[in-house]
Amino acid sequence: MSKLILSLDGGGIRGAATTQFLAHVEQQLQAQHQKSIRDCVDFYAGTSTGSIIALALATTNMTMAAINELYNVNNAKRIFTENKGLFEIDGINAPKYEAKGKQQVLKDNLQTATIGDVPKNKHVLAVTYGIEQRHPVVIKSTKAAHCSLQSYQVADASSAAPTYFPTKELMMPPEDDEFWLVDGGVIANNPTMCAIAEARKAWQVALSELRVLSVGTGFMTRKINGAASKGWGAMQWMTKGHILDILSDERVVAYQAMTILDPGHYIRINSEMRQSSFLPTPPDDAMDDVSRTNIKRLKLMGDFWFEQYGDATVELLAGGYKGPSLDRIDPKTGKPIVS
Repeated sequence: MSKLILSLDGGGIRGAATTQFLAHVEQQLQAQHQKSIRDCVDFYAGTSTGSIIALALATTNMTMAAINELYNVNNAKRIFTENKGLFEIDGINAPKYEAKGKQQVLKDNLQTATIGDVPKNKHVLAVTYGIEQRHPVVIKSTKAAHCSLQSYQVADASSAAPTYFPTKELMMPPEDDEFWLVDGGVIANNPTMCAIAEARKAWQVALSELRVLSVGTGFMTRKINGAASKGWGAMQWMTKGHILDILSDERVVAYQAMTILDPGHYIRINSEMRQSSFLPTPPDDAMDDVSRTNIKRLKLMGDFWFEQYGDATVELLAGGYKGPSLDRIDPKTGKPIVS
């Protein structure tokens, strides 16, 4: 029996486009098939902001509309509370934002949910990175020892982006070893391949039995000055080269997934964040632009995605999709690239 994976990228406040898109999808699913996203998904995977959405879907009873509402101006400003420490240059010699606002918003909404609260025969994972051990830490319901971990703590760790938020301490069972974790986007901003590997291991299914809906948070297009970069050191790569964004590039994973999965078993939702005839007011590509105007533009980008991918996505989730695999939006045509 085939299994469906929902994979959600990182991207900070740009997750507002993801939730807007998925809220539209759920509304159409219910109208046409009397199903919710939860009814259709077998494996949830998320990194950073994607982990918040994945864990909310997998381990709580929050509606997709309520998850979408999480990405509002008030919550965003609480999450991105500027660090005002004395003699600290935020993002340079100290994290740009405090930890307590983000943690409280996550706790208020995910409450007492744990990784083990995912429904029977379904699974969830969230990607983080252990800096002391220097290796990825994929927190997952397929590992019994992880099931007691609280969802809000896991989401907090997965979204602890270096230079933006402080490193997150998490005690990992069964030995309660101390792990210092940062945002999984440094190694897998698109967690699709992690989910494919775990799904095959959990259910012993062939690749031909897997279907994947992979949702991005917009593709950055701001130009980096190549000639100037020859003389950059660490500070310039952080402030001018946006090194974290380069490390978080998701296109290689999209290529890998598109290549190994059967035709018609993969839909990748994403587009460039630049002005065009089909996206006349694109959002800022910064992961921390929490202005009311930018959040509105992110939601509008989610609306645009639904216009382009909505019907195919609903049919993929409902099990009746017969079309080709789809990749990100072609910037020339405004339509999904067909594979």
